[in-house]
Amino acid sequence: MQVASSCPLAANGSVMGFDFTLSFNKNPLVCYDPDNQRFVACNWGLLQRQAMQLAARLNNGSTWVQRIEARRQACSDLALRFWDWTVLRRTQPQVRIIPAETGNARVPVRLTCHIWGFYPPEVTVIWLHNGDIVEPDDYNPISAIPNGDWSYQTHVSLLVAPVAGDTYTCSVQHVSLQEPLLEDWSPGLMPEVTILVVVATVLMVLGLGLFLAGVYRYKARPPAPGYTPLPGDNYPAGSISAPCHARSRSPNTS
Repeated sequence: MQVASSCPLAANGSVMGFDFTLSFNKNPLVCYDPDNQRFVACNWGLLQRQAMQLAARLNNGSTWVQRIEARRQACSDLALRFWDWTVLRRTQPQVRIIPAETGNARVPVRLTCHIWGFYPPEVTVIWLHNGDIVEPDDYNPISAIPNGDWSYQTHVSLLVAPVAGDTYTCSVQHVSLQEPLLEDWSPGLMPEVTILVVVATVLMVLGLGLFLAGVYRYKARPPAPGYTPLPGDNYPAGSISAPCHARSRSPNTS
């Protein structure tokens, strides 16, 4: 057995009516008539007899009618509160651009702008190329998909042939935003080139580190014995690499 009640609301949040149904295996048996405040059979199939008997028992006395009328009043009292919390609320969207290779040499990249988490569902998405508006090649009217948590999502794709320096922008306009939400994408290096750049950078850093280590060890080595510099000589004491004119010579005797 299932019990279902609903309060249809107008565009301004006012209650348009009240429905109450008792069902068996999702087949309506008994419905409530709010105008006459009575239960009536609403199954005219194999369970019609049981539906009429159940309606008669519910109408016997005022207990069930009072319960349903109390639920009807609660619907009217809470409608505007739920209306403000759900329908009139504003939730800002989130945006992300995801590129994908197409295998088409003319337009090798498909840019997909994903927009999600926004409410209400009305949203406007515009593609910009270096600041100029462009129309997607496979343009379709934007349809928002419900997420099941009172928020929506959608996406818009653009086929491009990017070159270095290009900037593609997904511009999202929504009632929750004071100004459009912009998400940029620019072409980067191909994966193979990126790997080569990383390897070259690592080798350069290692080479520079070894060079600096060698210079440090050269500077820190002790002076060689056997040399005493003369006045004005720039070579350190003990160096064996002094020029010949800087060394002491004994006078030539003949």
